[in-house]
Amino acid sequence: MQLPDSTPTEVVQQVAEYFGVLSEPTRLRILNILREGEKCVQELVEATSTSQANVSKHLKVMVQAGILTRRTEGTSAFYKVDDELIYELCNLVCDRLATRIEQQAQYFRAFSLTSENR
Repeated sequence: MQLPDSTPTEVVQQVAEYFGVLSEPTRLRILNILREGEKCVQELVEATSTSQANVSKHLKVMVQAGILTRRTEGTSAFYKVDDELIYELCNLVCDRLATRIEQQAQYFRAFSLTSENR
């Protein structure tokens, strides 16, 4: 990400807040579950093994960030991903982490091979 030096503080703050939304493990788990499609709150509660209050809190944050949309049907609330680009962002991060882990594994293998030769 490249922001010009003259980027207003408010813009930088909004970018930081968006990344902050994605910095919570429960939210990432919810996003992963929603890859399969729209789910009601109860399905998300069961899939995450956490309380309804906790799930609802995280859903509210993601709706406010524009990542999810909410619809009601009777007394049930259903959520789905509104911005599919979120998955591309997650894939980029996961691919980068996988590459780093693979590189670290190679360093450990090389170290253990050189250690055995001593």
